[in-house]
Amino acid sequence: MKSAKLTTNMMPNLGVLLRHWRDLRGSSQLDLSLDTGISQKQISFVESGRSVPNRQTLMAIAQALDMPLRDRNTLLLAAGYAPMFSESSWDSEEMTSVTNALTRMLRQHEPFPAVVMDRYWNVLMTNESAPRFFGCFIDMDARQGPRNILHLMFDPQGMRPFVANWQDVARSLFERVYRESIGRVVDEKTKALLAELLAYPDVKSDWKNPVAIGFMPFIPLGFIRGDRVLNYFSMITTVGTPQTVAAQELRIECMFPADEATEIHHAEMMRAAGNP
Repeated sequence: MKSAKLTTNMMPNLGVLLRHWRDLRGSSQLDLSLDTGISQKQISFVESGRSVPNRQTLMAIAQALDMPLRDRNTLLLAAGYAPMFSESSWDSEEMTSVTNALTRMLRQHEPFPAVVMDRYWNVLMTNESAPRFFGCFIDMDARQGPRNILHLMFDPQGMRPFVANWQDVARSLFERVYRESIGRVVDEKTKALLAELLAYPDVKSDWKNPVAIGFMPFIPLGFIRGDRVLNYFSMITTVGTPQTVAAQELRIECMFPADEATEIHHAEMMRAAGNP
């Protein structure tokens, strides 16, 4: 089915978008021409609003600029074409196979915490161990939804008092927000989230700058419980070759014990918390 073109007054918006993404990626018109095989003259014409390329050309440009699927849809709309990638919610019927796989992954990670998050770190799904684990430190029922992992870690009324190496963890989380942003783009909602985190007490703005901490292959999450420090690290999983916006924006975070003592005490703690 052919996509109907909209009026030509959409063209300047297309040019603005293309220039924005070129600037974001530090790519000149010549660079983009070499990466796509599209002439520099044609790219110039698109940016100036003198022409609108076909869908295939637009998608070649989007691919070369590593644009997230949501923004590829925006590019298509600006050119007068229908969106190519579904923007249905993560729990829609078309995502059933993905959510079934996520449920299986979460279940298989028991008795360690695992969560599924959206691009803004809001929790969408958990295994049984995740709320029980955090419930060993704070009253999770007292926290209003939607539950957000970053707020949970930064809030003095949340997990922050129980994080042994909180400043190192907070710095690493700021770095992760930038590194794991979809398409390496910090959008307006992500900026708003960062501003909310910076508003917490004793959070420093320079924590947004990456720093090297020690020589370990990961930054351990040390949780204080009684006279013990339980050390964990996390691994992130994403959907391979996503073809919908929701699939691209999902992240699965699984926590693992970083040492044998933590693994033993974790099992004891979860048994006491009622984990099967």
